[in-house]
Amino acid sequence: MVFSFDAVSALIVPFLFKLVGAAALWVVGGWLIGLALRLLRRFFRQGTLDSTLVNYLLSIIGVVLRVVLIVAILGFFGVETTSFAALLAGAGIAIGAAWSGMLGNFAAGVFLQLFRPISVGDYIDGGGVEGTVNEVGMFVTSITSIDNVVNIVGNAKLFGDTIKNYSATPYRRVDLVAQLDNSADVARAITLLKEGIQKVPNQASEIEAEVEVLEFSERGPRLAVRPYAHISHYWQVYFDANRMIVEVLGQAGFPVPRIPVAMQKTSLN
Repeated sequence: MVFSFDAVSALIVPFLFKLVGAAALWVVGGWLIGLALRLLRRFFRQGTLDSTLVNYLLSIIGVVLRVVLIVAILGFFGVETTSFAALLAGAGIAIGAAWSGMLGNFAAGVFLQLFRPISVGDYIDGGGVEGTVNEVGMFVTSITSIDNVVNIVGNAKLFGDTIKNYSATPYRRVDLVAQLDNSADVARAITLLKEGIQKVPNQASEIEAEVEVLEFSERGPRLAVRPYAHISHYWQVYFDANRMIVEVLGQAGFPVPRIPVAMQKTSLN
């Protein structure tokens, strides 16, 4: 067999040119896709669309554009794109059968966008996680808990569970309890706490704070102290109101609640 450099060059050189062209097409196409997505994001932000829906739409558009780019690169190499499309469809069916859970997450993501029970920035409790929604993606939702841990929850689990959206209303009730001793003056304690709770900043002005007798225990009456706070100030009001209870009752000389202990004398006979 006679080695022909010209024959090898005729095969390799065109392939190398195509390889370089495909790489350039991938780089330029990826840059153009990124530019298009940034322009679309800027355009959507000027409208009335929610940021959650914008992120979801951009994710779908990005995937579609990258698939089109891959098909274009294969066509540049001379691959029959119609057969590739059929192969891609068949692969999609096979993958869908194998990854039915992923399809369930995708379908749940669609319903999350349609019914909009949550949005980016909402404080929710759902899917076993409580925290602030960072992103509602195509398959998963990102939630940051109050201890600053990012939790990734499948959309199917989130949508199939009970969702508590604390941001759905403009304000939220803060539930606190003040334990009094059996010897304490309940009426005076309620008056002092009502005066003290008014000094806690960032309460919701739409509704008045509540201070009432909640229940009775062996240690004494338990008072419910319930201010209302806007979502962004919930924890500040929570901690400030707790501090107010300690300071007001302490400065007024209320005794520390005691656990009653009964001594019983028994006979050894």
